[in-house]
Amino acid sequence: MKKAKRKSAASTKSLRAKTRTAAKPKPKTVAGYFAALSAENRAALNRLRKQIRTVVPLAEECISYQIPAFRLDGRMLVWYGGWETHCALYPGTSIEPFRKELGRFDTGSKGTIRFQPDDPLPATLVRRLVKARIAQNSALRKPRA
Repeated sequence: MKKAKRKSAASTKSLRAKTRTAAKPKPKTVAGYFAALSAENRAALNRLRKQIRTVVPLAEECISYQIPAFRLDGRMLVWYGGWETHCALYPGTSIEPFRKELGRFDTGSKGTIRFQPDDPLPATLVRRLVKARIAQNSALRKPRA
């Protein structure tokens, strides 16, 4: 009986080792994240990045949840990322007010907006989503005594 347990533990250990080595390295910078993308996704996300930057030129870029994000006044603003089959914007705010404009895009229940690199989000919509998030963050700020 003890032999079976040892064998099981050994096979589990070997499975963990295989899983660890197969994992992608976690990006530490936005540039590192972009370097790992396909050319098509990189171009689409660069466009999105510039659109966000025009709304909040003073926002800080960072990696959060292993994807690129923007932070403004110490609060997370929006996230975005490129995946194998699509790109996505995570506005961090309710997308219900924008449901009509988002009609042709795949939206998740938690505020995810998926789009194809060759069918990007309209710049006006990105602008409105980012401004809605800025307003939401401003409302969350507690007045200082």
